[in-house]
Amino acid sequence: MSANLNLHNEDRISVQEGDFDVALEYQRLQHLSANNGAVVFFVGLVRDFNANQLLNGLFLEHYPAMTQIALADIVRQAKEKWSLGSVTLIHRVGKLAVNEQIVMVGVTSQHRQAAFQSAEFMMDYLKVNAPFWKKELSESGDFWVEAKQTDQQAANRWSPKTS
Repeated sequence: MSANLNLHNEDRISVQEGDFDVALEYQRLQHLSANNGAVVFFVGLVRDFNANQLLNGLFLEHYPAMTQIALADIVRQAKEKWSLGSVTLIHRVGKLAVNEQIVMVGVTSQHRQAAFQSAEFMMDYLKVNAPFWKKELSESGDFWVEAKQTDQQAANRWSPKTS
């Protein structure tokens, strides 16, 4: 299963079961970034631990229509906050083993600060605003993961301050 959504010709959003090739994604963004001086990537991997427990992997579920809308909205918000070139956002679903790639954010911009900040923003918002349901797989059983307050706090730092 793979679903792609292009916001603009150069933006790419994909929710997919299969792995992705970071080198190819970089080449694609580099090709599109003639007017930009920065390309920033973040790639998240499946960890082998959580809450003092060893994990064998993860299982991620999602509702495709909701997920596509949420991811497109995250990219749209990033482009409103920062002057960005092209954006690639890939998130995997299904059963993933420890150390497999799970998510990638790639951003081009004229300046590195916008690229770094927007990539961090998108990751923070993915953790709290994207409708993925994550089950940790371990020797002692499988457990659905609850939202973490620290993830919400990280996302909140990007919101406008109110007095």
